[in-house]
Amino acid sequence: MPDLKEALNQAGVQLEEDAVSRLNRYHDMLLDWNTRMDLTSVTARDMAARHFVDSLLPLTQNALFPSGLRLIDVGTGAGFPGLALAAARPDFTVTLLEAQGKRCQFLQAVIDDLQLKNAQVIQDRAEMLGQNSDHRERYDRAVARAVAPLNVLCEYLLPFVKVGGFALCWKGPAVAEEGADGVFAAEALGGRLEPFIEMPQQDTRHVLVPVLKIEKTLPQYPRKNGIPAKRPLKCGKK
Repeated sequence: MPDLKEALNQAGVQLEEDAVSRLNRYHDMLLDWNTRMDLTSVTARDMAARHFVDSLLPLTQNALFPSGLRLIDVGTGAGFPGLALAAARPDFTVTLLEAQGKRCQFLQAVIDDLQLKNAQVIQDRAEMLGQNSDHRERYDRAVARAVAPLNVLCEYLLPFVKVGGFALCWKGPAVAEEGADGVFAAEALGGRLEPFIEMPQQDTRHVLVPVLKIEKTLPQYPRKNGIPAKRPLKCGKK
């Protein structure tokens, strides 16, 4: 892998040496496990930028990532951004939510190998766990990267977020087309879209979309499994 520490430094992300060592070990395990299961299609040559830097670049937004956060990564897949954040910031407490059992096995293996005391894996769906009182409105931040359109993400994420906390969505250029429905969905779920934050990286345009939780989410949300994606909240619809 191209030097991860150098790539992070160029992006303005400053980490301790032990954090970089954990991230390098995570990368090695990802390459190994990816030979046996479909975890990522990103090549080793591009992985530093497209997975690790992309996941950690928002840490430069200090106001959104104060110390001691309780954070849940919804639909974490191979662990981006949540597992990378847990490895980089041991002061965070991170829950990795993933529906696929094989991916959960990989995530747990990385947690065990890196001896991450601040991370746990839960195999479940957002629609189910978001109605669980142990997790509903218990997190300072709920995050997702490359999971769904913005209005669907709001229904997945905001039920987990405390009032005063944020849902944070890693999005690409297509987010410009999702704004109106995203605003509508956020308001329906007790949130408010804040200004997008540009996260420039090489020749791609990525943005971080913060959604501030301003009031409790109505108890009917999230809806049952599959409904948020099949019938997403849209302007003019309920």
